[in-house]
Amino acid sequence: MTQDIETVDIPDKDERLWGMLCHLSAFTGFVIPLGSVLGPLIVWMIKKDEMPFVNDQGKESLNFQLTMLIAMVISVILIFVFIGFFLLGALLIFQIIVIIVASIKANDGVRYRYPYTIRFIK
Repeated sequence: MTQDIETVDIPDKDERLWGMLCHLSAFTGFVIPLGSVLGPLIVWMIKKDEMPFVNDQGKESLNFQLTMLIAMVISVILIFVFIGFFLLGALLIFQIIVIIVASIKANDGVRYRYPYTIRFIK
């Protein structure tokens, strides 16, 4: 009897590094306006065709950052009813934590999926 063992495609060190950079590049948003979207977009565009892991993680990071951008805009609008202040703070803390978790997972070769993310790019 032989068992079919599913082989898992484990990304090499370079793919894991670039996958991690897809997530960490979102922190450029704290320095450059829209950098949280542009950083992952640039990294993804550079390596998506040659590294499948980076293609996957780049799309994931980009989808999350676009979702966060929409949530931040809604929170800014809600500042006028005072709930926006709390939402902005909560979103900021949430964003920082999940970016760090995603970066660590990508460095370990795990295909991380952000929670509460709209999948704009499939």
